[in-house]
Amino acid sequence: MELNKYIDHTLLKASATKSEIKTLCEEAKQYDFATVCVNPTQIEYASELLKGTNVGITTVIGFPLGASTSEVKAFETADAIQKGATEIDMVVNIGAIKDGNWDLVLSDMKAVKASAPNNVVKCIMENCLLTKEEIVKACEMAVEAKLEFVKTSTGFSTGGATFDDVKLMSETVKRNAEVKAAGGVRTFEDAMKMIENGATRLGTSGGVSIVNGKDNNTAY
Repeated sequence: MELNKYIDHTLLKASATKSEIKTLCEEAKQYDFATVCVNPTQIEYASELLKGTNVGITTVIGFPLGASTSEVKAFETADAIQKGATEIDMVVNIGAIKDGNWDLVLSDMKAVKASAPNNVVKCIMENCLLTKEEIVKACEMAVEAKLEFVKTSTGFSTGGATFDDVKLMSETVKRNAEVKAAGGVRTFEDAMKMIENGATRLGTSGGVSIVNGKDNNTAY
């Protein structure tokens, strides 16, 4: 197994500098990670740095709260792809989930996918704010919307990925979607257990440490 290809090498903090993005991309090239995950304003620079490599570019949409309108998320998605993003991680409408407004949750997902018909779309569900029942229902909505991944968390709320949530999500989507565990993957052992529980992608800023068998001491 190539653990490096499970990793979205991530830098999403608001204070991220151009120099830090350069380092992120250089590390991604060196270790041949699946993608880098950066904020939308950094897509074009990352695309320039990664030209000619196998490393993709993930960006985040409606991040980190998920409270943008569907129209804004759709526009943001189209703009990101035009600028060079290859994969889209969109935050679901968490308030709509808590309200039980599943029609809005589904239409929100579909709006983003309609703007990215040929790109991988992952929906970030922020599981730390949801009940188990809401996690299951949101996963079912993602499958109905034909999204490629469900994702545990932004890494910017009250908690990150848990082994139990990853297993629950994997069992819910079955083979109809994949699972990305993000936030709190601290060690090689954490990474392997996430994969054992069904994750096929890991979002972490500590990818270099993890693939080298060291602890990830970063905040994400």
